[in-house]
Amino acid sequence: MPGDRPKPVHVAAAVLRDARGRILLARRTAGRDLAGAWEFPGGKVEPGESPREALDRELHEELGIRVLDAVPLVAVPQAYPDKRIVLDVYTVDSYDGTPRGRERQALAWSPLEKLHGYPMPPADRPVVSVLTRPPRYLISPESLQPAAWLAQLDKALAAGARRVQLRARGLTAQALADLAMDARTRCHAAGAELLVNGEAGLAADLGIGLHLPARQLMALSSRPLPEGQTVAASCHDADELAQAEQLGLDFAVLGPVRATESHPGAPAMGWDQFSRLREAVSLPIYALGGLRPADVATARRHGAQGVAGIRAFWPKPV
Repeated sequence: MPGDRPKPVHVAAAVLRDARGRILLARRTAGRDLAGAWEFPGGKVEPGESPREALDRELHEELGIRVLDAVPLVAVPQAYPDKRIVLDVYTVDSYDGTPRGRERQALAWSPLEKLHGYPMPPADRPVVSVLTRPPRYLISPESLQPAAWLAQLDKALAAGARRVQLRARGLTAQALADLAMDARTRCHAAGAELLVNGEAGLAADLGIGLHLPARQLMALSSRPLPEGQTVAASCHDADELAQAEQLGLDFAVLGPVRATESHPGAPAMGWDQFSRLREAVSLPIYALGGLRPADVATARRHGAQGVAGIRAFWPKPV
């Protein structure tokens, strides 16, 4: 029953960078839950404390430093077998002192690109994706004219888009393959990632990512592409999210958070339900449905990687 759910434990944590841009991780000591795992340093918010106050106190106790400036990054709700937490993460680029393990915990300064290699508690894993993957996921409209869409793609890439889904069900197989090859060339030149919707064979042939509709996701028994080739899925409920995590997918899209023009009859889940579904898995998740690019901060307050969308995310056609 919803009323029986325990109140989450509020935890404040920091993304600390050194002068070389490396990020500090602390290893959980013996005798604690998840001992040996690496995490972003921090600790429990005590009664009467704000998360920002708790962050300064915990980092002083654990590392011997004082926080000078901290900016909210993401708040990850996460359910464990024996408790629920909200990991409230701040970016801390300015602090006084030199971090050292005052509680005899091991410390490691990791380059950004190597963070994925550290075993972490479930709540910390989505934070790595927030730091290393794009905050916005652009989805093409299903009905598109290839030449006009490629012009829009060029503008979007020039404006900073770095993760794009090609979904064009009205095209023939050959036309879709031709469009995907053109889009791949453009995305590669911009340092962006391209995923194609529902076409595993095409994704494998072109070496691009694959985005699975929920129906395809639930029919699978194994990951359809090898590790290193991105696979994502559209999810709408807890069962679909659990399947995406069990298959080892790289991220999911969850919604609709708000009512959308493309699905006018679909009920919107709202941010509270989004958070409840988010806490059951440790996947990176984009929020979808009635959102705009400017909603990234709101989405991250509810544990999202960022936001995904169609109409509001593309430059207007000329």
